[in-house]
Amino acid sequence: MGDLFNDVMLEDSADLIAGVDEAGRGPLAGPVVAAAVILDPMRPIAGLRDSKKLSEEAREALAPLIKERALDWSVAHATVEEIDELNILQATMLAMKRAVMGLTVRPNLVLVDGNRVPHIDIAVNAIVGGDDKVAAISAASIIAKTTRDQWLVELDKEHPEYGFAKHKGYGTPEHLAALEKYGPLPAHRKTFAPVKKVIEMRKGKEGELELT
Repeated sequence: MGDLFNDVMLEDSADLIAGVDEAGRGPLAGPVVAAAVILDPMRPIAGLRDSKKLSEEAREALAPLIKERALDWSVAHATVEEIDELNILQATMLAMKRAVMGLTVRPNLVLVDGNRVPHIDIAVNAIVGGDDKVAAISAASIIAKTTRDQWLVELDKEHPEYGFAKHKGYGTPEHLAALEKYGPLPAHRKTFAPVKKVIEMRKGKEGELELT
């Protein structure tokens, strides 16, 4: 009854729908970031779609428009430490819950991109591919992505040798080479296999490893 449930809930909830999406589940470094957005139907925003299908320039242009025109928006994250402690799925759910709880306008319905939903006290539904089907989720994906990317750009200023501004923490050949050469930072997710492998290698060579 997936489509029927969505249609009924959308009709009943009118315009108080919060779209929720995350950015940063796959990278080896940095927090996972989630955003929740309630769009204003009286102030439409052209060009909303899955942030991954937009250029960086388009995302950067849309993000301030979303913040300006939305009825409400919120962005939150789960830390690297929480990712390592809980696992990336549970940390993502935590970030999503924090984003929804950060809204000052309480939605009637929360629509989440994907097939899992956070535990919240508001009606919630998952939509696979929702970031390219529901405008509010698209908006949330753009806010989450631009927020996280900015975090990595700032990290790049502190550690330019890792190339964070370019790869945004993903496991590119450049990032893996830097990780092996310089070792992991506190911003790296120690439970992710490539980082864990380098930690074990360096422990074997140097004894107890201290992240710098």
